[in-house]
Amino acid sequence: MDSIFDILLSLPLFNGVDSERIHNVVGTTKFHFLKFPAGEEIISRGDRCDHIVFILKGKVNFTIKSDSARFSLTYTLADQSVVAPEHLFGMSTAYPFSAVTVEPTSILQIAKEDYLKILNSDRIFLINYLNALSINAQTNVDGILSMTSGDLLRRIAYWVKTITRQNSQDITIHCRLRDLHTILNVQRSTLISALDTLADLHIIDYTNDTISVISRRDLVSLLSEG
Repeated sequence: MDSIFDILLSLPLFNGVDSERIHNVVGTTKFHFLKFPAGEEIISRGDRCDHIVFILKGKVNFTIKSDSARFSLTYTLADQSVVAPEHLFGMSTAYPFSAVTVEPTSILQIAKEDYLKILNSDRIFLINYLNALSINAQTNVDGILSMTSGDLLRRIAYWVKTITRQNSQDITIHCRLRDLHTILNVQRSTLISALDTLADLHIIDYTNDTISVISRRDLVSLLSEG
């Protein structure tokens, strides 16, 4: 079994930290290691985010829904993933999604107060965290540009990029096509044409009520085109 030092060094928010600093963190921080069976809800929508959460091993499926429940999106995060670090601070610290384990899963939690001490203890910790926040903040710029362009492919790409994380797997949009074209405020024929284009590029598959993303990277790359 990996030591706690190896575990921390493998996590994205601890990248580039030397072993001496990691030893100091271990000696002064409370780490909560939790194990969950498959099919257990570990986060409910609206729960307060008062811990930084890492998926050490296993898979967790996240679901975010519109208030009307006409639209939802699911995605999976696996080993060495950080869960929604952008919700730890700020005006809104409530999780916008629910999270259920797909298989037996190990989680590491660090309380906000303890994580603040870690951030203040070394510049690299702080830079890693700020970089994680910046990735999400810069998504908003892409979104504004995609909306002003009127390009439906880019609007769909923006949705997926905004809601999911870079290492997300098994991304699926759940929405009837007859509802989706209304939500997007386009003609049904326009929506079908856009989906057919993405399917021909092997970026998505779709049915009358789901859109499954084959390649998040290729879909998101549409935002940088044009």
